Amino acid sequence: MVEIKNLKKRYGERTVLDIPGLRFKDGETVALAGANGSGKTTLLKILAGVTKASGGSFNVPERVLYMPQNSYAFRGDALRNITISGADRSKALELLEKLELTHLAAEKAKSLSGGELQRLSLCRVLSKKCELLILDEPTSACDTKGAGLVIRAIKDYQNNCGCTVIMSTHSPLLALNAADRLIILNGGKIESDGAPQKTLAEPGTQWAKSFAAGWKI
Repeated sequence: MVEIKNLKKRYGERTVLDIPGLRFKDGETVALAGANGSGKTTLLKILAGVTKASGGSFNVPERVLYMPQNSYAFRGDALRNITISGADRSKALELLEKLELTHLAAEKAKSLSGGELQRLSLCRVLSKKCELLILDEPTSACDTKGAGLVIRAIKDYQNNCGCTVIMSTHSPLLALNAADRLIILNGGKIESDGAPQKTLAEPGTQWAKSFAAGWKI
């Protein structure tokens, strides 16, 4: 279980994250939503150990994998971009097939489109096992078909290893089809928290209602 207590992040006098308490159950998939600057990425980076909190505490499992929003590629072809993380060739090819990138296995990774590169980055992450998988906007560069492939790959991975998944998203499709729980953030604070369909139908606060009404499905 991941547990947060009085977690804060400040930049000078500006507080960008303020969460008194929050728990993520083992094996749960949680989507974080909110406008730009709501604190989603900051929270993920703190949990991933990329950014330090200004106060409070949190615990995470020993094995954590993190995929940032900005996908990147190593030198070489797409296949090497997966095996470079330690995956064997058969596992890499299996992931490329699952994300429908097999035809690009021998192509230079840096020549791929934004959506292809994002799916390749997910292949690299999913080539290893973890207890906590942290994904920052994993479908942001994908079209509808690509997003569907990403959702299926995340679900299959979680079914195989039983990890907890925490991901940020601007996509109602991802929240509704892949998450057990949706948390809406605003100004670094939690506005709403619950099952995705219920949270969007009954957001709670006035700000959350306004946000949910503007979310395109």
